[in-house]
Amino acid sequence: MPDQDVRLQRLLQWLEPQLRELFASKLWGEVPQAALQPASSDASFRRYFRWEAEGRSLIVMDAPPPQENCRPFVDVARLLARANLNVPYIHAADLEQGFLLLSDLGRQTYLDVIDAGNADSLFSPAIDALLAYQQLPMDTPLPHYDDALLRRELQLFPDWYVAKALGISFDATQQAAWERICALLVDSALAQPKVLVHRDYMPRNLMVSEPNPGVLDFQDAVYGPVTYDITSLFKDAFLSWPEARVRSWLEGYWQQARVAGVPVHGDLQDFLRASDLMGVQRHLKVIGIFARICHRDGKPRYLADVPRFFTYIEAVLERRPELAELGELIDQLKRASEAVQ
Repeated sequence: MPDQDVRLQRLLQWLEPQLRELFASKLWGEVPQAALQPASSDASFRRYFRWEAEGRSLIVMDAPPPQENCRPFVDVARLLARANLNVPYIHAADLEQGFLLLSDLGRQTYLDVIDAGNADSLFSPAIDALLAYQQLPMDTPLPHYDDALLRRELQLFPDWYVAKALGISFDATQQAAWERICALLVDSALAQPKVLVHRDYMPRNLMVSEPNPGVLDFQDAVYGPVTYDITSLFKDAFLSWPEARVRSWLEGYWQQARVAGVPVHGDLQDFLRASDLMGVQRHLKVIGIFARICHRDGKPRYLADVPRFFTYIEAVLERRPELAELGELIDQLKRASEAVQ
C-alpha cells in the first residue's frame, strides 16, 4: 500500500474519536457518516480534506512528519486570534502524527473571485486584518527575519533557478555583483521597523468568509520588515495589477498604518522604496523556490509563474537605479541561458 494511503488510514482512525468527542461537546447528536473529500493542496507536503455532512463542515489537515511540523500552525493560529482575525479554530490536534481538525472557513479563496471590479472591496478588509495583527505586541517566541534568514532565502535563486533551471553558474564577476545586490536588499530589509509577518499574505491564502477575510497558511510567521506582507498582497504568484493601482493601495495602507500606530516609515517615499526592495528580495526567493519545487519535488507547473516575478522585478528596476547591477545580471543570465539552449 502506498505511504500516502497508509497515512490516510491513520488519519481516519484518529479522526473518528475526535468527531465523536466534538459532536458530544457541542450537543450535535450522533456523528453522521461522511467520506473525506480533498479540500486543497499546496507546494508543501501538507494535504487538506473536508468532512461534510448534514450542514456541518470541518477541515482535516494531514502534515506528515518529519517534512512538516504542526506546532507553528497551532501557535500562530492562537496568536492571530488575539487580534480577532478569522483563522481556523483548532478542534483537535495530534502534533506527533501531524493531524489537525479545524473549522472550515469556506470554499472560495480571494483568488477564486477577485477581479478589477471587486478588488478594492476585497483588499480593504484584508488590509484591516493585516493592520490588526501588525499591532500585536511581539511577545510570542517566533523567529525573526534576521540577516541569516534573508540571505538563505536569496541563495535559493542561484542554487535552484540559476544552477538547476538554467543549468549555468555565476562567474567570479557575477558572484561579486550578486553579493553586492544581496547586501543592498538585506540592509534595506533589516533597516525597516519590525512587526509580525505572515510571509505569504496573498489572495490564495485569504478566504471569502464571515468575517472577511479568513486567513490561512500562516504557520511560517516571523517578526520582520513592516513592508513584507503588504507588498506580497499585491504582487503574488497568480495575478498581477497595474503599477499605478498598486501604488494607490500601498499609499492607502501607509496612511492607515500611521493612524493605527503601526511603525511604518515617516516618509511615504522611504516606505515605497523599502516596499520595492523588499519585493525584489521576495521575488528572487520565490523564483528559487519554484525552481526547487520543480527540480526537487517534481512539480514543474510552478515554473510557469516565474516570468511574472521577473516582470515585477523589471518594474522596480525602472525606478530604482541602485538596482542596476541586478538588471545587468538578469540580462546576462538570460543571454547565457539562450546560448546553452
